Amino acid sequence: MASGSRPPVPEDSDRTRNPGRRGERVVSALSEDVAAAGTLPDSASPVRSVVAASRPVKGKGGREAARRRLQLLPVCRAESPGDGASEEEEEPLPSVPEEEEGEAQPLPPVCMAPMRGMWREEKVALYCDEVLQGCKAEDADEAMSNYLSEKLKLKDKWLGVWKTNPELFFLKYEEAAIPFVGILVEATCTPRQSSSSRFKVTVSVAEPLSSNIANIPRNLVDEVLEELEHSVPLLEVFPVEGQDSDTRDIALALEVVRFFYDFLWRDWDDEESCDNYTALIEERINLWCDIQDGTIPGPIAQRFKKTLEKYKNKRVELIEYQNNIKEDPSAAEAVECWKKYYEIVMLCGLLKMWEDLRLRVHGPFFPRILRRRKGKRDFGKTITHIVAKVMTTDMVKDFSSDTFLQQHDDLDLALDSCYSGDTVVIFPGEYQAVNLALLTDDIIIKGIGKREKIMITSEPSHDSFVVSKADNVKLMHLSLIQQGTVDGIVVVESGHMTLENCILKCEGTGVCVLTGASLTITDSEITGAQGAGVELYPGSTAILERNEIHHCSNLRTSDSSKSILGGVNMKVLPAPKLKMTNNHIYNNNGYGVSILQPTEQFFIVTDAFNKGAASGDKKDESRLSKVMQNMNLEMNDNTIEANLKGDIRIVTS
Repeated sequence: MASGSRPPVPEDSDRTRNPGRRGERVVSALSEDVAAAGTLPDSASPVRSVVAASRPVKGKGGREAARRRLQLLPVCRAESPGDGASEEEEEPLPSVPEEEEGEAQPLPPVCMAPMRGMWREEKVALYCDEVLQGCKAEDADEAMSNYLSEKLKLKDKWLGVWKTNPELFFLKYEEAAIPFVGILVEATCTPRQSSSSRFKVTVSVAEPLSSNIANIPRNLVDEVLEELEHSVPLLEVFPVEGQDSDTRDIALALEVVRFFYDFLWRDWDDEESCDNYTALIEERINLWCDIQDGTIPGPIAQRFKKTLEKYKNKRVELIEYQNNIKEDPSAAEAVECWKKYYEIVMLCGLLKMWEDLRLRVHGPFFPRILRRRKGKRDFGKTITHIVAKVMTTDMVKDFSSDTFLQQHDDLDLALDSCYSGDTVVIFPGEYQAVNLALLTDDIIIKGIGKREKIMITSEPSHDSFVVSKADNVKLMHLSLIQQGTVDGIVVVESGHMTLENCILKCEGTGVCVLTGASLTITDSEITGAQGAGVELYPGSTAILERNEIHHCSNLRTSDSSKSILGGVNMKVLPAPKLKMTNNHIYNNNGYGVSILQPTEQFFIVTDAFNKGAASGDKKDESRLSKVMQNMNLEMNDNTIEANLKGDIRIVTS
C-alpha cells in the first residue's frame, strides 16, 4: 500500500496480483467437466478445419501467411454442424488462396480418468491420507508439489496432448468451435522448479503433426513453441493412452493435482486459520460427490457451480484491472478496485455457506425477502382481488354488497396490489407469480372450486417459490407445483403461515420452517420432495393435522446414509415444537419422522431408549414417548406406515 497522495487499492495478497498463481483454472480453454475427466469427448479428438483470424506477433511476419491458411470453411467430423455458426455478425475474414499443406492427424485418446470412478472414501483417503497427510492450508501447495515430483521421477519422457487457450494462436475465433487447441507433443520432465500448479515441462512436436484442428499450419505451431521457448505448464499436458504403466501413474498424478486446484482448493484457504485442513478437504470432496451422484438436486448444483465460476471470473477481473494500472492509481481506479474486491469478498462468503454441511439440503438460506411490509391502507378498507382470465357475474354473486372488488388476469399483479387484510380469490386455471416469494403482508390467498383445478407453478429460473415473513399468511384450496426452484416449495422465514386443503407437488425440497417461524398445515397433501416433506429448523413451531405426506426423500444416491429424511424431519438444539394429529405418512424412502440431533446428545437419547430393552433394536415405547415429550413433540392418532427405513428414528448430524 502506497502512502501520500496515492489512493489506497485493495491488496488481496500476491495471488491476486499474479494471474499465474494457483486457484485459477489451469487449462482455461477447457470446461470443468472436460478438465476433470482429463479426456476428450470422443475416444479420439475431433479434427476440424476452422475459420480464425490471426493475432499479430512482433518479429514473426511469416506467421501471418500461415495463420491465413486457417480461414477455410468449417468441416466437423465429430461435432454437430451448428457449432461453428456465429450468432453475431462480424467483419468477414479475408479470402486467400489455400496453399498446399498436409492436414494434421487426429489426436490419439488421452489416458482415461480414474478419478471419476473412485468412491468418495477412496478420494478422501487419497487426498487426506496420502497427499496432504494432515498438513495445514498454507502447506497444501508444497504437499501437492512433493506428491507430483515423486511421480514425475518415474519417467522423464512421454507423449501427451498439450491443450492450451486458442488465444495463443488466434486473435479472432469462435469459442464454441475451438474450445481449446490440442497438439500432440513429446514431454520432457525436468527437476522440480516451483509449486505444482506452476510446474513447467519442455515439449516438442511429435511426428506426424496431430491436432484437433485439421488445417493448423505446422510452422505456426513451431513458432508459438519457439516464443514459449518450448516450455509449457505441465498441467496443460495430458498423457496419451498406449504407453507403459509409469506413464499411466504420471497421468493419474496430474489428474489428482488438477482436481485439487479445480474443485478442492479455494483462494482464501491459506489466508485463514483452519485447525483441521484435511477435514475441510473431506467436506469439499463430499460436496463434489453429492453433486455428481444427485444427492444435491440439479438446480442447486448448478447454482453452486455458477457462484464458484463467478467468484473465479471476478477474481481474474480484479487481477487484470490491477495489472493495467501502470502508475499510481487515480481516485476512480482505487474506488473501482475496492468495488471489485468487495464483490469477491461477498461471493467468498456465499461459497463458504454452501460448504457448510448443515446447509446442504437446500442451499444457503440467507433471507430472500428484502421487501418492506406495506401494512394497511390509509383509508382502512380491505380489497378482495379476483384473479381470473374473464370475470363473470356468477363469480361475484356470493360477495356482500359492501365488498371492494378488483379484478386481475395476472396473479402477480394481484399480489403486488395487496395490503394487509386483503384477500386474493383465484378461479380455476394455471398461474405463475414471482411475488409469491415476497409475502410480507397479512393476506389470504384462496382458490374457488376444486383444489386440483387451481394450479400455481413455480418459475424455473427463480430460486424460490413461496416465501413468507408476514405475521399471518393463509393459503387455501390450491395446488402448488414446483418446477426447478430449489429453496423449498414453501419457506416460512418468520411469522406464521397456514396451508389449508392444498396439494404440494415438490420437485426440490419440501416445506421449510426456519428458526422462530411457525406453520399450520391441515387437510393437505405433500409429495415428491427430494428431502423431507416438512423440514423444521431449531426453534420453529408446526401443527400438522389430517395431512398426507408420501413419496418424499427421493434423493438419487447410492449412499444409504443420505436417505434418512422422509415425511417429517426435525432439527434440534433448541428443539422445534411439533404437534401431529391424524396424519397419514407413508411410502417415503427414508423414515416417516426423523429427529436430527448432534452426536453427543444422541447417545443420551439412545441410552434412554435401550435401558431395559430386551435385545437388538427393540425400543421401550414408554421411554420413546417420554423422550418425544421432552422434545416438544406431540403425536396423536397418526398412521405412519410403509416407509422404507422405518416409522420414526432419532439420527445424528
